[in-house]
Amino acid sequence: MTFEEIDPFKKDLKKLIKKYRSLDDDLRIVKKILQFHSRDRPPFSFRLDNLGIETCILKVKKIASKSIPGKGVNSGLRLVYGHFEEAEKIVFIEIYHKSVKAREDRQRIIDHFK
Repeated sequence: MTFEEIDPFKKDLKKLIKKYRSLDDDLRIVKKILQFHSRDRPPFSFRLDNLGIETCILKVKKIASKSIPGKGVNSGLRLVYGHFEEAEKIVFIEIYHKSVKAREDRQRIIDHFK
């Protein structure tokens, strides 16, 4: 499985790393999990529908972070990615904390995959 990041994702990550120092390590763990379990797995992740695109877009809503002790997978971090099963590729689209942003940026997803 290969992993890619779009430029807006890199900007999101750069901002969040200032507050959550362990985020790079946390994402490495998420990548290891996604290599074997890249499809939706409620309640940890689910597919985003009604986007008008063919690409399988998923949202991980349960990410453990060492920077937020005592919260476990209820850290509030969210990760949105595109899954290309045949190409064995995952493209990271957005990462955010639910206290800063309530929902994913659907327009970013649509603009990138059209």
